[in-house]
Amino acid sequence: MAFREFWLTPDDRLARAAAELRRGAPILLQAEGGAWLLVAAEAAAPRALDLARSLGSPFAALSARRAEALKIRVYDGDLARLRIPPEAKAEDLARLADPAQDLEHPLRGPFETLRGGAQEAQAARLALRLTARAGLLPAALMVGGAEAAPADLARLSAVEAEAALDADRLKVKRLAAAHVPLALAGMTAIHAYRPSDGGSEHYAVVVGAPDMARPVLTRLHSECLTGDHLGSLKCDCGPQLRTALSRLAAEGGGVLLYLAQEGRGIGLANKLRAYALQDQGFDTVEANHRLGFEDDLRDFRVAALMLKDLGVGRVRLMTNNPRKAAALERNGVEVASREPLRVGETEFNTEYLSVKGAKSGHILGDV
Repeated sequence: MAFREFWLTPDDRLARAAAELRRGAPILLQAEGGAWLLVAAEAAAPRALDLARSLGSPFAALSARRAEALKIRVYDGDLARLRIPPEAKAEDLARLADPAQDLEHPLRGPFETLRGGAQEAQAARLALRLTARAGLLPAALMVGGAEAAPADLARLSAVEAEAALDADRLKVKRLAAAHVPLALAGMTAIHAYRPSDGGSEHYAVVVGAPDMARPVLTRLHSECLTGDHLGSLKCDCGPQLRTALSRLAAEGGGVLLYLAQEGRGIGLANKLRAYALQDQGFDTVEANHRLGFEDDLRDFRVAALMLKDLGVGRVRLMTNNPRKAAALERNGVEVASREPLRVGETEFNTEYLSVKGAKSGHILGDV
């Protein structure tokens, strides 16, 4: 290990690896059974594909959801591995990952699906977690036997990567707090929290002076640039945010957590990709699956940690999503009651809300 890397923690190495993947550069994943060159399929540069071919026989790893959309056999349970043909180009890898042109220019194959090789499948499984953690589509170009890869590549051991991705290790640090008057909620205290995994900061908006001895009226709100800030009518996020702040003020106090989990955890760019698929006729859940993601990737453990740091142990939770309540309960925050937040229905989001109820378990009545 180079001296300059000696002081880096697993979280530091994960952050560096994510940055490299986002710009289309390869990284070296050192795992049981050898070393693996890894490149994000959507961002792979031609020279990265050339490097992979110089080291061996590269393959593509896709999530089972994406493979199913392409009608590719899935032998590894949660992922598929495809041999990369000699004539394939970097743009072909991008099309494997990104469904934008699936309907207009379907990928017809033939696809040579790999099977067997438990160590290779495990390395591929970790690769998909790493690409998704970097905010990219869960698809990767890989090649084994990469010990001869260039020495200046970012390197990450599988053990360190698993440790850095382990949500049970997550901690939050309160960075700053300031009083901010809000139009809908009066004087508030906004606290900034940084998670230990190197992810984006989350924010707690404490309205008024909530009585911590009683269940505190609370809203867990995942950020939504289009709905919260641009006034999008495709979702109900903006009205939910504004209504929640108004209710907290009317109650005399409460907490709103503004969580950096855009697009149910897939990020803004991927959410826009999902919107484009909805324009092609897919619903919210189907669009996520075609992108290779599950329905909802949000993890509300960070919310529980923030509430505990604020001294909140019991909440009255404003939500239509029972999964939020269950997540808080699992992580040591008592949910005394669930209070519905049914606002923001428009002619543009009727189907979106219907799918929330039918496929994502949201309770859209008044109870």
